[in-house]
Amino acid sequence: MLHSADSAANPTRPMAAGDLVVVYEGFDNMKSTRIVAGGMFQNRFGGFPHNDWIGRPFGSKAMSKKGNGWILLLAPTPELWTNVLRHRTQILYAADIAMVVALLELRPGAVVLETGTGSGSLTHSLARTVAPTGHVYTFEYHEQRAALAAEEFKANGIGHLVTVTHRDIELGGFSEEHHGKADAVFLDLPKPHLVVPSAARCVRPDGMFCSFSPCIEQVQRTCEALNANGFRDMRTLEVLLRQLEVSRQPLVTDMEAPPQHKQQQGGRKKQQRRQGGGDAAVVGGDAKRQKGADGSAAAVAPGGDVPSAEGEAPAAAIGNVLSAQEEAPTAAVNGSKPAPEQQQRQQVERQTVSKPVPFGRGHTGYLTFARRVVALA
Repeated sequence: MLHSADSAANPTRPMAAGDLVVVYEGFDNMKSTRIVAGGMFQNRFGGFPHNDWIGRPFGSKAMSKKGNGWILLLAPTPELWTNVLRHRTQILYAADIAMVVALLELRPGAVVLETGTGSGSLTHSLARTVAPTGHVYTFEYHEQRAALAAEEFKANGIGHLVTVTHRDIELGGFSEEHHGKADAVFLDLPKPHLVVPSAARCVRPDGMFCSFSPCIEQVQRTCEALNANGFRDMRTLEVLLRQLEVSRQPLVTDMEAPPQHKQQQGGRKKQQRRQGGGDAAVVGGDAKRQKGADGSAAAVAPGGDVPSAEGEAPAAAIGNVLSAQEEAPTAAVNGSKPAPEQQQRQQVERQTVSKPVPFGRGHTGYLTFARRVVALA
């Protein structure tokens, strides 16, 4: 829905000077810029000339002048605009916005009253939902913020769908021109319960009400006011967002040797015992390091002698070394590697892993919904 005021609302057309573009560097790193002939976008990869973008379709991949980095050039949407807009106040994000738009039962042609324009995050989504024949009337008590919001809506191409009014709704309520004409009302105010009577006069029968409040005490007072002013079907929701990171990682698992491999190794052991048993442990004349039964290491010299610390070779030490060799003869014959069944067999697989990602935003507020009803005579 977003587009520059002087160009067609068609994201499939080529980019042109004056267009608003969302520069995508990562899912959590985006910026907005307007294309200017001869302009330059700068980031950690260097410069990206705007002239290279003109004439290319939205969604194009642009390389830096140095060639060591790239960005994506995306057509702006209300969801993307929420991620890149300039914060003048605390804003609503995608999870809360989606719930508001859905449970207010908005549709093309609907009329919405919004109080607390702020940075205009929600307003852009409301405007897209009610377009092309609906309208959003938004009210902001801060005069400078109201003026800045009106400029942004016009620059982003939704000025004809949104009317911004500088007005303190908590003090004066909605004007009479809106009485009975709103399909939905949204309040983002410190004291929403004060505005409920005025909202009841504006919302048509079967219309919807929603307020956003960070404290449960505000919700309690608002629900009391709603009950006293003809609203029913009240619900309060807290929308919590849990972000997950999904990736493929190596998984190492231990496995036993196949049965047929064990049989082959068992036959080799018997054959080696018949050919000399423990003497095979010292063939080749190279000294080998083995561990005795008591855990101490002994050097096996050529000829089978096992020198002790004093230069002697006790028989018990020799027997311990040879016994260890008989249990695993292939581990030392001619310097060969341990048999596969004596090694820890491992298999490397790839698996998909999802894990929560630390997220900066926790609780933002409570959404209270209600429906305007009229008692039967």
